[in-house]
Formats: sequence, C-alpha cells, structure tokens
Amino acid sequence: MPSDHIAIRVSHLSKKYKLGGPQEQYSTLRDAIVHSLKAPFKGFQSHPPEEGFWALKDVSFDVERGEVMGIIGRNGSGKSTLLKILSRITTPTEGTIELHGRVGSLLEVGTGFHQEMTGRENIFLNGSILGMKKTEIEQKFDEIVKFAEIDKFIDTPVKRYSSGMYIRLAFAVAAHLEPEVLVVDEVLAVGDIAFQKKCLGKMGEVAKEGRTVLFVSHNMGAIRSLCPSVLLLADGKILESGNGDEVVRKYELLQMTDLNQLSCISVRNPEEIKKSKFFMTRVEIRNGNGENTTVFKYNEKISLIVDFSGDPNGSHFSSEFRIYNELDQMVCVGASGPYHGKFFDETVRKIKIKVGPLILTSGKYRIFLSVMAGSIRTDTWENAIEFTIVECQPFSTHWEIPTFREGACILEQSFNEITD
Repeated sequence: MPSDHIAIRVSHLSKKYKLGGPQEQYSTLRDAIVHSLKAPFKGFQSHPPEEGFWALKDVSFDVERGEVMGIIGRNGSGKSTLLKILSRITTPTEGTIELHGRVGSLLEVGTGFHQEMTGRENIFLNGSILGMKKTEIEQKFDEIVKFAEIDKFIDTPVKRYSSGMYIRLAFAVAAHLEPEVLVVDEVLAVGDIAFQKKCLGKMGEVAKEGRTVLFVSHNMGAIRSLCPSVLLLADGKILESGNGDEVVRKYELLQMTDLNQLSCISVRNPEEIKKSKFFMTRVEIRNGNGENTTVFKYNEKISLIVDFSGDPNGSHFSSEFRIYNELDQMVCVGASGPYHGKFFDETVRKIKIKVGPLILTSGKYRIFLSVMAGSIRTDTWENAIEFTIVECQPFSTHWEIPTFREGACILEQSFNEITD
C-alpha cells in the first residue's frame, strides 16, 4: 500500500516489562533510611535472574488515513500498552512505528494536563504541544469549553476538578484541536451515559472529516457502531484483524467460556432496598430448557425467576422488565401479571417471567426489573442481571449474514410477489 495513504505503520513492535528485581528509586525519608540500612547486606544477597513480561510481541499492522480502527481484547492483552507506545508515552523494546500527522491522545485521567494550571491554560498548552498556533487554538476555544460543559470553572486549576469535569475537558481538547490521529482508550467509561454518547458522536464526526481514529473499548456496541475495522489482541499478539463485525463476533465466541462462568443468579444488596414493604430480593436467569446460563443465541427464549419479600397487602401485583443494550438504549419492554394477592402467600415467594424468542443482535445486555402493588410502584432494580447474545445468524440463505452493525433487534419478514 502506498505510504502516502498510511497514517500509522507498526512493524514488529514488542514491549517487555521487568518483573521483580531490586528497586533503585526511593523518594521519601523513610524509604531512604530503609535503603541505607539494607545497603551493607546487599553484598551477601544473590538476586535471581531478572525476569521479563512481554506485553506486546511482534505486532504489525497499518492504519489508513481516515480509517476508524477499534482495538479489542481481554484485560492484559496489550491494548493500553500499544496505545501508550503510539502516543509516545513509552518506548518500544523492539520494532518501529511510523506516525504521519499530529496525534491527540486520551488514555487516562491526568495524561497531558498540568495540575497547577487552569483549564484555560491547559487548553493552550495542549494545543502548543500539538504544534498549533495561538490563533488556531483561540478559534477552537469556545467550542472546547462548550463541549466540556465547564465554562464556570475554566479559570480554576484542574487539580480541583472532579474526575467527570477532568475527563470532559480532556476529551474535548483531544477531539477539537484537530489532530490527524485521535487515540482514545477505555477512559470514556469514567463519564456518565450522556457524556459517553456525546463522545461517540464526536468521534464519528472526526472520522467523517477524514481523520484517523484508534479506539480501545470493552463496549462491543460502541465498537460495532463506530469501527468498520477491528484489531483483536490476545497475550500481546494480534489474534485477528479485519472487518469489524467479523472480528467482534470471533471475540464474543472466544468469551463464551468465560461468560458461562458468570453468575446466573443475582442477589440484591440490602442497601439498594429503600425500606419498601414489597420488593425483589433475587433473580435467576435460564434458557428455554431450564438451564442456568448467561449466554444466548439469536431467537432463544429466556426465563427470569424473581424472588420477592414483603407483602403486597392483598393488592394485585405485577412486574415489569426492560432490556437495555451496551449503549444504554432500551430495546425491549414487557410486563407480567397481574397476580392476585392471594396467590402470593407465605409459601409462594417467586414468579417466572418468560421472555422471547430474543430477536436481539450480538452484544451484552442488562435487565431492569420493577414491581407494582396495585397502582403503586414499590421497587425498582436497575441492573438486575446481565446476559450476552452471540452467534446472531437469523437468515439461513446462501448469503449468510453473520452479525449486524446497525439496529438493536431483527424482525422476521416475508416478501410476497405483488400481483394485479
């Protein structure tokens, strides 16, 4: 591929970290005293051979100009190490990288800001680091402050910012100062749902402007919606790369074993129950065969076994469920009951809610539950239990579609020939 079309070129990149061994640095008086006391005995100590851990090993890939690439993998797979090398925060042990254009990075809270400087001063500092002129930064200044929603605190030192304020300003600076390459780690998880949606929308705008985006996330819904191409890392190596939907699906299948180890039973934290007289205490999730699992395929049915405590006081009672996806969008809602109060006695303290068949696309979902006694809502459980949809292949035609980028659910359709 011609080099003028390449924004990032990574060749045989490796990074090795030291494990154990003597620590040479000490910064407090106590550490200095301990260090001096140990010094006479150092000659009698034998240190084991220095061990190392390869966070990345022989990683090579290209990213084209204007491409949006997602980087996924389990914790410890090397994602953050890769981004730190690309952002020049750390150096590789082996291999080379080529970066064409200014790089704006958002890797963790605190990166790139001077704690004693105000928000205003840090905006100009970061712009200068990116090589921008003062007039260029001034043109973007109001837009940055508006996006970050910190206009009242722009002249306050950032060390006094909350984590939410800090991350809003950090993202606004990284996205608006027009770097040719925008590198974003899972740090967006610090913000609230509304802010996360706002950031995803901004990254989409950046991509449409022809700038390059590298996005690390555990949110497969966000990866699917934003990244046409995806890199899957495992144990510091590239396991798969290419079409976003296909790589994400492979990652989900690899996780099935781990996902099945997740608890299929969720027990309520007593502190969540606000002295209600009628509330939920436990929920259990099963498949259509009555087996406990948190992993389902497209078109499967699920059953929720919900335990209650308290007394509906003779009233009819009913329960409501909602299903939310990874972007916190409600994709399904339903209700059970009403059950008469006489049915709910000292021996019957649970109900079964049957849901499905599920027509949801691949990804993670959470279930919201609430209960009503008569017309009064007595309890809500925001994140009652989670489950995952994998192997979303609803069509059995010869042109199999393995998974879907847009939309949250798939509806059955029939196409009839139109005749007079």
